[in-house]
Amino acid sequence: DEQIERERVSQHLSGGCCALAAVYLMGKFYVANAGDSRAIIIRNGEIIPMSREFTPETERQRLQFLAFLRPELLGKEFTHLEFPRRIQPKELGKKMLYRDQNMNGWAYKKIEEDDLKFPLIYGEGKKARVLATIGVTRGLGDHDLKVFSSNIHIKPFLSCFPEVRVYDLTQYEHCPDDVLVLGTDGLWDVTNDKEVAEVVMEVLTSYEPNDPCRYTMVAQELVVRSRGVLKERGWRLANDKLGSGDDISVFVIPLGGPGNYT
Repeated sequence: DEQIERERVSQHLSGGCCALAAVYLMGKFYVANAGDSRAIIIRNGEIIPMSREFTPETERQRLQFLAFLRPELLGKEFTHLEFPRRIQPKELGKKMLYRDQNMNGWAYKKIEEDDLKFPLIYGEGKKARVLATIGVTRGLGDHDLKVFSSNIHIKPFLSCFPEVRVYDLTQYEHCPDDVLVLGTDGLWDVTNDKEVAEVVMEVLTSYEPNDPCRYTMVAQELVVRSRGVLKERGWRLANDKLGSGDDISVFVIPLGGPGNYT
């Protein structure tokens, strides 16, 4: 992250990205995730999550706590408190549900002038945004990103530190159909873990266990199915729902060699 910050000045580069990495070391897989990509292991048909997405919703309390400690990061436009909906000026003095950095549930408070400011986190699901700008809360770069038409920087709320999960390969016997799947949010926006596992098994069983191309073909099939087919109303999936509008990158990594196959 610091290197990206240096290069933005020396090479006139800007922007940022999420990061998902898998490292194999001494019999163990270390999967590190900073952002909204996802990794799962499929072992004997069982799905084992190896990451979780970092979004305004999943990191609400961390973001609110930072804003509570450093209110100057919000300028004079935002509040760290969360409400079920935008508050209207006519609701001043009335009671409404809210939650702060210490709360999992909701409580009532009397609406004050400061509560009319735009909330630090607004929206739900894929539409949730930090400071009305960005929908992911961990990643690399984005040092120059600001709230539109303001001097409020987004970077203080973005963490470059990943969450790391460890999987011990020596604890299990793996066959060639056991895999680690890494995918960007373009895949997971339109496909869930179970559907991915079904595609993995469907494609792998159509190839010989010793065929090294089978894993590449699984990744390709996952990309194609998530993108969909171009029709008159845009890219559509097999169920006629909208295909993924985001970038789709997929890696499928085998956990067991042909010698383990039974």
